Amino acid sequence: MTETIETTEPVQPTPPPGEPSSPWAVRDFRLLWVGRVAAVLGIQIQSSALLWQVYEIARRDHPIAEASLYLGLVGLCQFLPLLALTLPAGAMADRRDRKNTVTISVIVEAGCAMAFLAMAVHGHPPLWGLLAVAAVFGAARAFLAPASQAFLPMVVGRRALPPAIAAQSIAFQTGAIAGPALGGVIVGISVPYAYASALAMFAVGIGSLLLIRTSGKPAPSPTRISAVAQVKEGLAYVWNTKIVLGAISLDLIVVLLAGVALLTPIFARDILHVGPEGFGLLRASFGAGALLMALYLSRFPIVKHGGRWMFAAVAVFGLCTLTFGLSKAVWLSGAALFIGGAADMISVNIRQTLIQLSTPDHMRGRVSSVSMLFIGASNELGEAWSGVAVRLLGPIYAAVFGGIGALTATGLWARWFPDLRKADRLD
Repeated sequence: MTETIETTEPVQPTPPPGEPSSPWAVRDFRLLWVGRVAAVLGIQIQSSALLWQVYEIARRDHPIAEASLYLGLVGLCQFLPLLALTLPAGAMADRRDRKNTVTISVIVEAGCAMAFLAMAVHGHPPLWGLLAVAAVFGAARAFLAPASQAFLPMVVGRRALPPAIAAQSIAFQTGAIAGPALGGVIVGISVPYAYASALAMFAVGIGSLLLIRTSGKPAPSPTRISAVAQVKEGLAYVWNTKIVLGAISLDLIVVLLAGVALLTPIFARDILHVGPEGFGLLRASFGAGALLMALYLSRFPIVKHGGRWMFAAVAVFGLCTLTFGLSKAVWLSGAALFIGGAADMISVNIRQTLIQLSTPDHMRGRVSSVSMLFIGASNELGEAWSGVAVRLLGPIYAAVFGGIGALTATGLWARWFPDLRKADRLD
């Protein structure tokens, strides 16, 4: 049976006595928010340094088309561990302490930053070494994502969850803006400095997590089943909840086709000729648009016509990708990324609100892992696809193809998932 969202005013459950309505009133949420900002800053600074370093090394011996394949390998090496481990990690998040899982995952990410720093200081790191550490980093993210998403409702409670989701998006986009911008500037000075800065950010994140007092032990499952059966139960929930399935699968296909993160170093260096500083600007433009939209949504959340808003936002995202591919001016490229980031945030906000509020606590880890697997596939596998597309079509036509593909997918999903298109109230 297809699930639908009621178009009439829903009956809101009475929150437990004393449960806060604002996440900022919760001390542990503030610590979690600071830790998320610091961790995202570290990830973005490290990612900027890694992409630039890999492309610079590859360009010493290869033309643009072949060098872009090495950038695709960076995404592929991070995606394969995500593919293999995210679903088991989601099941583990429903059995083990979620706070401990998040903390250990960030510690492993800090270890990866230390390894990147050691190789950068060496002066001539082998590409295989950089890709191997990137794979370990992808494995850490596989455990971090479902545990952190499932831990959030435990920290703030159900009543404060919607604004907490928006606030977490603000935390992410704050890091997504400052990280690439800082990464581009620091990479222009020294690649080792960039990795050292990322390591410092991970240390701040670890410290914030260690200060959180909230227990991360999940609610017991009403039935005792094996880990394999738990994974199947989470997959069945997503499959039977057609609105959730349509939302996350649309995100998968659109970002897979129209993601431009991997293309930014190519456009900055060889098409727009703006160097590492311009590369940082392009990387930050997308996050800036997403941050401003997250701030707006935290104050004026979308509560009506959610499906229409989502499909409109995805269509705008595809148009922005198409514009980016055809642009010859850095200001227009930055503007396209800025608007695309704002449109993407609308889609993200609707999807996360649907998933978190409709999932019982004992299944949140598994359902979050399915969602994160789709997101990981769209990001990391999307980078690998972009590398292949650049090799076959060139960077400009790869971006144009992605934009057209996103617009086509929007129309197809609107037809295949009518309940998602008709989804009205999201409160």
